[in-house]
Amino acid sequence: MEEIFVCPECGSENVEIIRERGRELTLRCRDCGHVWHVTLPKLIRVPLIVSKHEVSFKTFAELPAGEEIGVGDIVETEDDEVRITGVELDENRRVSRAKVEEVRTLWGESLGYPKVIKVSIYLPKGLTQAFRVKVSRDEEFAVGEVVEVGGYTFRIEKIKTERKMLTHGVAKADEITVLMGHGIPRARARRKLELYRGYRKETAGRGGG
Repeated sequence: MEEIFVCPECGSENVEIIRERGRELTLRCRDCGHVWHVTLPKLIRVPLIVSKHEVSFKTFAELPAGEEIGVGDIVETEDDEVRITGVELDENRRVSRAKVEEVRTLWGESLGYPKVIKVSIYLPKGLTQAFRVKVSRDEEFAVGEVVEVGGYTFRIEKIKTERKMLTHGVAKADEITVLMGHGIPRARARRKLELYRGYRKETAGRGGG
């Protein structure tokens, strides 16, 4: 966990550590010369279960004692950025937010892995074709947009996000869970979406990970 220090006199971040004893630091501003002392917070190592869709990995997050952690917060591990999706206390009790000292296990979603979205395409005679696609988390989708997936072209009529169902407007992929719409054969798609093959096949294709 990298600390960024700001000079209390001039506001500069051009600061150097001139003495370190455990969590006690003596700092000096390279711009104005001001010297001051700080005590770093005690870090607690909390078990963290990171989800990469259908596969989960156990790691740890080092978090400052005395602070709170909650659903929606983002923490950093040694090799990933993770958004917290669950906070578990003793006796398997789930809460939305808690003091770091009280947490037994955190659950989270890797933000370093592409977003996987479900796609439901409504076809004639009451049939539905379902796919999963992988997209950049920053990519946006709009109701009314025509896209292609798995050889089918369809118009997005509804976008289900983690919080609500959209029948108009735009949403970022990071928030989307399902794209829905009717198939429109021979229509020209704005873009073609890449099918998701499953975590193990995806990582095998990249040489592991």
